[in-house]
Amino acid sequence: MDKLKIEGGKKLFGSVKISGAKNAALPILCAALLTDEPVILHNVPALHDVNTLIKVLQQIGVNVEFNPHDPENITLTAKNIKSPIANYDLVKKMRASILVLGPLLARCGHAVVSLPGGCAIGARPVDQHIKGLQAMQAHIEIAHGDINASIHNLDKKLQGAKIVTDMITVTGTENLLMAACLANGRTILENAAREPEVADLANMLVKMGAKIQGIGTDCLIIEGVEKLHGTEHKIMPDRIETGTFLCAVAAAGGEITITHTQPTTLDAVLDKLIEAGLEISIEDNIIHAKMDKRPKPVNIKTTEYPGFPTDMQAQFMALNCISTGASTISETIFENRFMHVQELARLGANIHIDGKVAFVNGVHELQGATVMATDLRASACLVIAALAAHQDTTIIERIYHLDRGYSHIEDKLGILGADIQRIKE
Repeated sequence: MDKLKIEGGKKLFGSVKISGAKNAALPILCAALLTDEPVILHNVPALHDVNTLIKVLQQIGVNVEFNPHDPENITLTAKNIKSPIANYDLVKKMRASILVLGPLLARCGHAVVSLPGGCAIGARPVDQHIKGLQAMQAHIEIAHGDINASIHNLDKKLQGAKIVTDMITVTGTENLLMAACLANGRTILENAAREPEVADLANMLVKMGAKIQGIGTDCLIIEGVEKLHGTEHKIMPDRIETGTFLCAVAAAGGEITITHTQPTTLDAVLDKLIEAGLEISIEDNIIHAKMDKRPKPVNIKTTEYPGFPTDMQAQFMALNCISTGASTISETIFENRFMHVQELARLGANIHIDGKVAFVNGVHELQGATVMATDLRASACLVIAALAAHQDTTIIERIYHLDRGYSHIEDKLGILGADIQRIKE
């Protein structure tokens, strides 16, 4: 497995372009299953998770064409779905594979999807997906590790329903939203996720002919249509990648310009970075950021959008580790998302965990060490901490987690002046 070698103490200067959002690209790729016409996507990020999902779709029968002149441009055509089955060998690699369930069931009248895998950051059950599809009159059985879903009415179509999820679930909202687009009648999704990535999916579905009201709110109203058509869509910028690079310059110091981003999706993160002392100015889709001192401690509590995102919790913990005081970080979304704490401790961080709260006492500087990435965002956290380790060497092992959600992060940081290299094994 590849490793990263980082020599800390280098300030960051220059410009970096943000890639398309992983968390938008995955459901949008699955939405291609809802039509037999071509769907052309732009700004598709080069990530392991995207590649894995493309393989799942190809296995189902989707034709995927890559533009040789633009690797971020692909065309998907699901004209002939040969088998509405997502097998375990691919699904086990990525939890977001569950997103094929709704569109497959709506399009084909039946689907078999293995229970998914992914990062070990919590249970993240799929019961809300199942509950919603059952409300739309789907028959679902779970046997031998597979979700077997079918529709038993005469026209083999899902039926519109009012669905109130027990919790806010992003992938659950996306799955049910896609399924409802081809259902008979009206579906009302209450307690829906409001994340920008959900809105990006909904906006593309509207381009395909879906009738959706309430985009960006916690109540989505979908009038089912008989057929969706193909479309062309540009995937939104990755707000988590943007936040990660902002944390990197806040920790390492320097002055950077972030381009091709969407600052309006980052209000909670930007507020906390400004509180930490990062100087920020915004022009349309560009963020300028400057840091010339140690960060101030900031208290964080993760919550659903538009609150502070759980996917930025680890990066801010790295920032707080070298802050000028004490801070608390409360994780309310996932029950097992502090696994990076023990690795930060190897770098000299002072952190105490009590249940869902991490108490961080900032230290003057971190030290280099060999550490191990435990999940996607923990990987980014360790990269940030390593950049801040003053003139010291850090080796980060198991960076395949990092490659799941960050496109060529070592190249982008290298352009900014970081001393970082990938060690291939």
